[in-house]
Amino acid sequence: MLSGLTAALIFRTLPGVCPVLSALPTRLRPADLLRITDQGASDVLDGRFDSVLPATYPTDERWSARLHSDDDLDVWLISWVPDRSTELHDHAGSIGALTVLSGSVAELRWTGESLRHRRLDAGDQASFPLGWVHDVMWAPEPASAARRPTLSVHAYSPPLTAMSYYEVTQQGSLRRTRSELTDTPEGDA
Repeated sequence: MLSGLTAALIFRTLPGVCPVLSALPTRLRPADLLRITDQGASDVLDGRFDSVLPATYPTDERWSARLHSDDDLDVWLISWVPDRSTELHDHAGSIGALTVLSGSVAELRWTGESLRHRRLDAGDQASFPLGWVHDVMWAPEPASAARRPTLSVHAYSPPLTAMSYYEVTQQGSLRRTRSELTDTPEGDA
C-alpha cells in the first residue's frame, strides 16, 4: 500500500499511450477526493455528523470539524463567515477537493501570472492539485441580504502536515511569506 510522500513517483500506463510519470504523493486521485467530499456533504445533510456540529453556527468566526481521518485522508467540515479569509496559501504535499454544502465561497487562485476569481455555490465541487495556491472566503448570496455562514466539506490526501502562505509582489510574482506545520485545514479556522 502506498502512503504519504513515499509514493512520490508512480508509473501508470494509459491505453495507447506510453507510460506517464505521476508525482502524486498519495494513492488517491482528485476524482476520488471529489467523490469523498460529495459523500461527506450527503452524510452531513443526513445528520450523520450532528454530534460534531456546534449547537448554533457562529456567524463571526470560522470553525471546522474533522469528519474522518486515517493515514491516507482527512475529511473536514469547514465554515465560512463574512470578513474572514484563509489568506493566499497552498496545502504543501497534499492534494485536495471540496464540495460546497450550503451558501457560496469565492476563491482567488494564482494562475502563475495573476489571481483568477471563481465562485462556488451549494452543490459545486472543485479539486486542487499539488502546488495550488489560493485564498478562499465567504461569498454573499446574490438574492439574499442574510449573512449566514457557508459550509463546505474538504478532503486532503495525504492528510495536511504543513501549509505555506504567499503574497503577490508589486512586480506581479508570488512570494512565500511563511510556512507552518499544521494538521488543521485552511489555517487557523
